[in-house]
Amino acid sequence: MTEMQIRKMEQADIKAVMGVDQKSFSSPWNEEIFTHEVNENDYAHYFIVETKEKIIGYAGLWIVYEDAQITNIALLEEYRGFKIGEKLFGYVLQYAIQQGAERLSLEVRMSNIVAQNLYHKFGLVPGGIRKKYYTDDNEDALVMWVNLT
Repeated sequence: MTEMQIRKMEQADIKAVMGVDQKSFSSPWNEEIFTHEVNENDYAHYFIVETKEKIIGYAGLWIVYEDAQITNIALLEEYRGFKIGEKLFGYVLQYAIQQGAERLSLEVRMSNIVAQNLYHKFGLVPGGIRKKYYTDDNEDALVMWVNLT
């Protein structure tokens, strides 16, 4: 596996991140949303994971007082299975703790067992179901959360 690094997302990263998003999700975000998140939303914190060649994934979270919420996490398919997603998620979790977050939550598709298993590794537990949460196909979302303190 090639060398990689995780760093804060910048405006210049948005086009590449949109490529990851389009390949990862059936309802990808547009440039306007990413630009707002990176440049205008004071609660938003976004990170990219990159090799020497390109951006291969990203993660975002909102931190509002003591609550953190993962907004998205995605990794190009050809880089999955190498524990990169685990490293990225762990990095974001540590960042949230450093920023004073006491709880972290996220929504994940009921069908995304691979992601659910990853979140379980970090201590997240199911907290409820959001019915028909995903607008592209009305799939339910499993809400997962963890106490960080």
